Amino acid sequence: MTKTGKALIGGLLAASALVAPGSAWAKPLSIEARLERLEAEMKGLRGDLEATRAENDQLKKRAAEAEARAALAEGQAVDASKRVAVLEARPAPAPAPVQADGFKSGNTQIKLGGYIKLLGTSTRFSDGEVATNSLGRDFYLPQSIPTGGQPAAHDTDFTAKQSRFWLNLDTNLAGKTVKGYLEFDFQTSPGTQGSQRTTNGYNPALRRAFMQVDRWTFGQDWTTFQYTGALPESTDYVGGAEGAVFVRQPQIRYSAPLGSGATLHVAAENPESGTATAGSATLVENGDDRLPDFAARLAWAGKAGELSLGGLARQVRVENLGVSAQTGGYGLSLGGKLFLNETKSGDARFLVTYGRNIGRYVGLNFAPDAVLDASNKLHSANVFAMMGAVRVPVVSGVRINLMGSYQNVDYADELTAAQIGTYNKRAWSAAANLFYSPVKNIDLGAEYRHGKRELVNGADGSTDRIEVVAKYSF
Repeated sequence: MTKTGKALIGGLLAASALVAPGSAWAKPLSIEARLERLEAEMKGLRGDLEATRAENDQLKKRAAEAEARAALAEGQAVDASKRVAVLEARPAPAPAPVQADGFKSGNTQIKLGGYIKLLGTSTRFSDGEVATNSLGRDFYLPQSIPTGGQPAAHDTDFTAKQSRFWLNLDTNLAGKTVKGYLEFDFQTSPGTQGSQRTTNGYNPALRRAFMQVDRWTFGQDWTTFQYTGALPESTDYVGGAEGAVFVRQPQIRYSAPLGSGATLHVAAENPESGTATAGSATLVENGDDRLPDFAARLAWAGKAGELSLGGLARQVRVENLGVSAQTGGYGLSLGGKLFLNETKSGDARFLVTYGRNIGRYVGLNFAPDAVLDASNKLHSANVFAMMGAVRVPVVSGVRINLMGSYQNVDYADELTAAQIGTYNKRAWSAAANLFYSPVKNIDLGAEYRHGKRELVNGADGSTDRIEVVAKYSF
């Protein structure tokens, strides 16, 4: 401290002593001691002042940094709002194109599907042999089981003629969707390009061909009287033919949804009478029908399963040399399917059918529609048939099917044993199979079936068949 400052401080101290003489004189201090104390206090005040200034500078720095960050955030918000505005101004991107199933020809979408199937059979007939290249060798057909008491026969066959192809057509016409379906295989048309000894050529055979406009169906399809859901999963072409309603034919059908999963189908279908003449069991297609067959079916589908109730009314007519005979026919068929699990991979299915003069609709015409006697009169044949099947999933891709089928025929009482002795009376079969699907489109299966046929005169015959199949669906 300078001398001038010390002198000034000393004067101040002396003055303070004069103002408060009691305190000064009670504890006298030297001038130098007082100056040192005052200097220490001044140093403390200067330190406090410097600390306050440093703190103020730090606060100013923080405030400046906060202002800078706020400005930066505001600038980023402005940029983001500008980008959002630009994005909103752009048109929405077009959705990714969906890959069409099939291909187009004009305004018609065409889908191709079907399967390739190889079937191998080893069959034993107890009372005779079935002719080669006949339907009874290709699949189980109860009316083809020999009953003649001849020596047993054992035959092995391989065939691919059950392979199937279909076309699904979808066309937009005048604001309406018109659908078409065309399906064929090679099973029911004889081969003309070679025999089993050489090329195994078989002609394509029409199965189904129809168009749909709104609720109307025009063309060849399963008869409306038939519930196809009852047909079991089988290596066989039909799978329990005795009890099956099984007919494909041209028709005009109207389908009306009733709500709650119910649909009513009504149709006028192609008529054809398959009669037999008393004394001969050979069936004859007469081609003398005048009225269509009328069929209706009430179908219901729900989460637990399906139900179907079918009805049939028809006229059976024969005309020979200007002389005609006719009679009526009717039928009822109740079928259903109960799902055994949520994935619907297991189910139990059934079909029960009764009718008069409806032989061609049941069991692939196991019984005649009616019997014509020598006086040109038609006699009735009543048919009762049933079938049932259970499909049980084992593990993923593996399932077991158990099935049984039965048909019984009652002929008019006025027909004698001599007239109808060789006619079919009843047939039944039971089968079990195992299917394995290593991938979705491939099915490998093996099946065993035992069937029996009995005639009115008591003659009978049986068959045992083992089948293996490999099928590729596409």
